[in-house]
Amino acid sequence: MHAAEIVESYIDAWNHRDPRGVASHLAKDGIYVDVPAKERHTRSELVNMLSDFFAHEHNRYELIGSILTADNSIAFQYRARAVRPEPAVDNAYTGAEFMIFRDGQVIAITDYYDLPNSNRPLISRRVTRTRIQRRKYAKSGLGNATLSNYMHKLTVSMQSDQLYLRPELTLPLLAEIIGCSVNHLSQVINAGFGQSFFDYLNHHRVEYAKRLLRDKANRNNAILDIALAAGFNSSSAFYSAFKKSNGMSPAKYRSRK
Repeated sequence: MHAAEIVESYIDAWNHRDPRGVASHLAKDGIYVDVPAKERHTRSELVNMLSDFFAHEHNRYELIGSILTADNSIAFQYRARAVRPEPAVDNAYTGAEFMIFRDGQVIAITDYYDLPNSNRPLISRRVTRTRIQRRKYAKSGLGNATLSNYMHKLTVSMQSDQLYLRPELTLPLLAEIIGCSVNHLSQVINAGFGQSFFDYLNHHRVEYAKRLLRDKANRNNAILDIALAAGFNSSSAFYSAFKKSNGMSPAKYRSRK
């Protein structure tokens, strides 16, 4: 399927308020990232989230401009407008989405958007804090356009190249890979994703570890082997990050799958 067909099918699913249709564009172990809301959803979680979202809102989505493609990614802009807008209220907003591919499947969809207000369903109060941070960083030379560009580069590198699996990955090394200063990368992660570098890195590692724990082929593997495969240097660091993210130990998580 060509990029234009993928985007057309994806937007069509949004316009038909079809949660499963939207989620079907993700691989089984794919992740949907809602950047302003600081939320990440698996394919099944995305279905549940969108079922609630579509029950409250009915928007019309349309493509803006051209679809940009690279070897393993698609990027496009869209405009959303309420089908039955409130009187005297402009509910239209614009956004951009990035689809990352691996082996012909979409492993990540990252959604950036700018809402006209913060009182809409499913949008975290952290959106306001993110905007404040962005204004602060704009004064330091990191404007919204540059911030979004680095966020895209970071997302592509983390998802396509799985940089988080490198145990030796540090903030300076990641900044060198992304092509920006350490200070700017720190600001990108803080303002764009609402996380510290270590929380951002550990989140990716934990999500990868969860996929390994769900895989029956790894059922007899030691937890330490899972931790090392996910990029952690020790089982204690893995347990701490995993429990912080999921509220349970890796062993308990595996026993429930």
